[in-house]
Amino acid sequence: MHSRFIGNGEFLLRLDIPLVLSSSSSHSSKSQHLELVLLHIPASMAASKVLVEYAKSSRSSCKICSKNITAGSLRMGFSTKDPRGFDSVRWHHLNCYANSHPLGTVEEIKGFFSLKGSDQESLRKLVAEPTSSQSLDGDNMKEIEESHEMEVKKRKLLGAENKKNLEVKFSLSDVKNKYKDANLPPNWKAFNTIIFNEREEGLHDTEKIAAFDFDGCLANTSVKRIGADAWSLMYASIPEKLQELYNGGYKLVIFTNESNIERWKNKRQQAVDSKIGRLDSFIKLVKVPIQVFIACGLRNGKMESDDPFRKPMTGMWKIFTEHFNSGIALDMDQSFYVGDAAGRTNDHSDADIKFAQAVGLKFYVPEKFFLA
Repeated sequence: MHSRFIGNGEFLLRLDIPLVLSSSSSHSSKSQHLELVLLHIPASMAASKVLVEYAKSSRSSCKICSKNITAGSLRMGFSTKDPRGFDSVRWHHLNCYANSHPLGTVEEIKGFFSLKGSDQESLRKLVAEPTSSQSLDGDNMKEIEESHEMEVKKRKLLGAENKKNLEVKFSLSDVKNKYKDANLPPNWKAFNTIIFNEREEGLHDTEKIAAFDFDGCLANTSVKRIGADAWSLMYASIPEKLQELYNGGYKLVIFTNESNIERWKNKRQQAVDSKIGRLDSFIKLVKVPIQVFIACGLRNGKMESDDPFRKPMTGMWKIFTEHFNSGIALDMDQSFYVGDAAGRTNDHSDADIKFAQAVGLKFYVPEKFFLA
């Protein structure tokens, strides 16, 4: 028995079973093929969303084996809508995709006719002789697991190197009640180009850290809307999820960029009140204590950070681990970071995933973390 995807959202099940065929002289048993349409999936959910293209850079990684996809090489993926309505593509190596997803017909694969003739022929062969029946166990699964372990180790080493190279001197004498000319609420302080909230009751230091971005991750906000009330929950499951983490012994921390506080020199107080007001309202809504760090610094014209605290730079993380968690050694296997800036199609940047990689934390996008 084997199955394959035949297009138009249909899978074909082929059975090799003995059938008794009647003849005028005798009965004989022959192996016959029965082909049945096993499952129907709406075309909009099937191959119509499969894409193929040459990788524009080496930044993407395969969602099956976790290895980088080399610039210029063929990559396949499927497009889905994220909760904000944007298209998000999950890219794979060509063979990794074929081993784990239905291919449909080449006519249904977006971008097929833009490929070189030789690559079109290779893809036609994959469709004609599908490899999806090959299971991801044995040697294949071992390779995937080893690749994942190597990626985690690489992130931890990268995090250690960044901590060694980034020198941030923190002194209580440099902590202020104002951010430049803007007043801060009583429980908020400023140091250099970051703003942070003071410890509140119930916020315990621990080795397990659940870290999050704020805008686009925990809160649905817009740069076009200003004000402490101009936000809504990104996902309805957030309060319950954060309460579970807190009750499970995690310390909750938010690391968020907000360059408007630095940029809006004539409206800085308004920018401060808007950002802090949203954060205070969020913490009150979810009913768990959360440590917050706001990076107010600017990035340079090359879309990279000049400020040591602005993500993906690791200054906020360094300040937190060295001065706001009692010096406790962190359990990096259980700690993690969730953010929406993952460098995907229509993401505004890749600052969150690079921040997580730089400090050695496991990374999740919010829709996977809160909706799984």
